[in-house]
Amino acid sequence: MNFYLYLTNQVTNLITPILSTTTSTPIESLTWYDLNLQVTQFLHTAWQMLPALTLGIVAIIICYLLARPLSYVLIKPLGFVSESKLLHVVTRRFFSIVIILFGVYLFLRLAGLTSFAVAIMSGTGLVGLILGFAFRDIAENFISSMLLSVQRPFRIDDVIEVDGRLGVVKKVTARATTLVDFDGNHIQIPNATVYKNVIKNLTANPKMRGHFTVGIGYDNDIRYAQQLAMQVVSQNPAVINDPPSQVLIESLGSATLNLTIYFWVNSSEHSTVKVASQLMRMLVNTYLAEKISMPDDARERIILNTDAEHTSHHTTSPPQTSNTLDDHSLDDISSDADDIREQADQSRDPEQGSNII
Repeated sequence: MNFYLYLTNQVTNLITPILSTTTSTPIESLTWYDLNLQVTQFLHTAWQMLPALTLGIVAIIICYLLARPLSYVLIKPLGFVSESKLLHVVTRRFFSIVIILFGVYLFLRLAGLTSFAVAIMSGTGLVGLILGFAFRDIAENFISSMLLSVQRPFRIDDVIEVDGRLGVVKKVTARATTLVDFDGNHIQIPNATVYKNVIKNLTANPKMRGHFTVGIGYDNDIRYAQQLAMQVVSQNPAVINDPPSQVLIESLGSATLNLTIYFWVNSSEHSTVKVASQLMRMLVNTYLAEKISMPDDARERIILNTDAEHTSHHTTSPPQTSNTLDDHSLDDISSDADDIREQADQSRDPEQGSNII
């Protein structure tokens, strides 16, 4: 009981001064004099910080203007180590960013935000975490571009196949590799994708093998048919002799014996697809002239004769061919890579032009 009375008295002694102070002193209203005093103090503080802020802004401008020339000076020793243009561009941009960030750091120090400047430059805190997630892909592509520049799996104007896309390499930047495919389209592939995927370089070795298949009847002399095919292939000036061409039996079909003709061409001068088309045309004409049968697959054909077909007979004349037609396109076996390289040089850079924003 005594403890209860003691606890009650203590609580009463604590609450009574607060209530008396609240009821006895009214809240003073904000006067114009107090407002003017606060505004004056703010302007006085801003006026005192104005020289430091001005000097900080000047430091940022100077660092921005000096970033480009200083980066060229700093990468000059790199020319004695590597001649890669990509490595020079990436390193120069890295030095430029460091110089600009140094200007930002000076501005924050002069503005009195020393701890904030240290936090930003050290990459700690929430801002560093957000930037780390935001620029993760950019950093990955940047590092991949450095590795591609060192390893050099391809060069500019090489024909490569990456991630299922075939084209001529036009440009490699710190972010992506630009290809011009054989349809004339510009394709930008991130460098991280290029580095992680299988790179098929079709220009490193100019010798490229092509092949096509033709079916002949079982009633033919197979060895003679192979000899005719080898003769046709060897007479084509675009086919090289080393490695030698081959005519092999690929499979035994239901109605034909299938021969596969393998040949080699210099891909830097001739197109494998065009040479294969020309060889197929010449081989079919040779087989027809030598009475080598090329039957179709066995199938059953049912012909239904109607009265209308007995009473009316329509004759169609074969299409008339003109000897004045230009057959240059049919005999053209030149490589398409040179045409694509020329189109890539004449085309507009995707990064040029007005900004999309």
